[in-house]
Amino acid sequence: MGLDPRALFCDIETGRGLVVAVSGGSDSLALLLLVHDFAAACAPPPRLLAVTVDHGLRPEAAAEAAQVAALCRARGIAHRTLRWRGQKPRTGVAAAAREARYDLLAEAAESVGAATVLTAHTLDDQAETLAMRAARGGDPRGGAGLAGMAAATLFDGRVWIVRPLLGLRRQALRGWLSARGVGWIDDPSNADPAFERVRVRQGLDDAGVEALARQARTAGAGRAALSAAAARLVERFAARPAPGLCRLERGLFDPGAADPDAAVLALRAALATAGGAARLPDLARSRALLRRLAEGAPLRATLSRAVVDARAGGAFLRREARGLPLVALAGKATVWDGRLRIAPQERAAGPFAIGPLGAARAKEAAPEAADAPASLVRAALAVEPALFEAGELVGPAAAAAAAARGVTAVPVVAPFCRFLPGFDLALAAALGRLVGAPALPAPPWKHHIIAAQA
Repeated sequence: MGLDPRALFCDIETGRGLVVAVSGGSDSLALLLLVHDFAAACAPPPRLLAVTVDHGLRPEAAAEAAQVAALCRARGIAHRTLRWRGQKPRTGVAAAAREARYDLLAEAAESVGAATVLTAHTLDDQAETLAMRAARGGDPRGGAGLAGMAAATLFDGRVWIVRPLLGLRRQALRGWLSARGVGWIDDPSNADPAFERVRVRQGLDDAGVEALARQARTAGAGRAALSAAAARLVERFAARPAPGLCRLERGLFDPGAADPDAAVLALRAALATAGGAARLPDLARSRALLRRLAEGAPLRATLSRAVVDARAGGAFLRREARGLPLVALAGKATVWDGRLRIAPQERAAGPFAIGPLGAARAKEAAPEAADAPASLVRAALAVEPALFEAGELVGPAAAAAAAARGVTAVPVVAPFCRFLPGFDLALAAALGRLVGAPALPAPPWKHHIIAAQA
């Protein structure tokens, strides 16, 4: 069976090299060998690194990683085995393993200067994912995930995870491997009905897979369009009058001025960003809040860790004053409260900690804002992050005083901080500009068209 590597990878930016995640299963081995063929035909060939992650959860994993390493040596492919070390959680192991895997892959990519990690998710994986999400309920117009996996996802704001095989069936890849005389490893957990994905897979026939794949393509295009519409609303109606304070103009709530689906997505994303929440707030509660805001009456509510204060000048959002952490900096970049990425440099002294500025200090330091009430400016500043050295206040974490001590701090957009699907790139970029976050890394496509790849 013939597969054309040029057609699969020709639009992926390769200048900084590629990292391929390889478990030894059929999908990832096919991806690796296809990328290897593609790289060999390029002039000059891009740097290629295969990475196998041993999660330490199965005794066979080390031997499987050694098999992959041997295959790579035989073909002249650079390979690393990375291990998830430390104590494993008793519950939520699959989700924790996924986070650890992407952390390790991102670190490997950064170590060789690459900006792109390729993973071997197939059309079968896409259908299974969509079936599981649909079974849990959801509304694609609300951004609940029925678009399935995006062709590219920005991980942790630093590395693009690209899935070039999403349009291919697993059986086609296995046929291609068999024709080349290449065997693969079958993970026994992939046939264990104790796992939800396995049960879903066993219940899907070919027609079901194809139907779900078509649905994912349609929903993906719709989600990208909805995200772009919500981004335009953020650009038009949202402002940042003071640190930690967001103002939404009433035009966002006017049913006659904005697409209600785009407006509720913009509101949900703004709430999660202000509150530092990793997930968008509940869709039904957000719609109810949007309706109340449209009525124009004064309103105070809390949703997604954000306080909503609606007044004549619009609706103001800020982080609520509870559950604010005090985090010691331990020499590694960390995200504080879902709102600020803190990175102590080698020259940093310390000991440093990040915590809220506090109401008393905010009362002394609050700036004047012509388009926001002074009480809200103070309340927002009180929950903003501050840098403390040996228990003494240095100053706001994002200020020059912190940078002078070797600590850098940049805002992040909480709901897209760890995983930013390509569908939502426009919305994340608009929110990033609102809070002063750094520009997002360039998309992994040579022609930089994310929506068309969704």
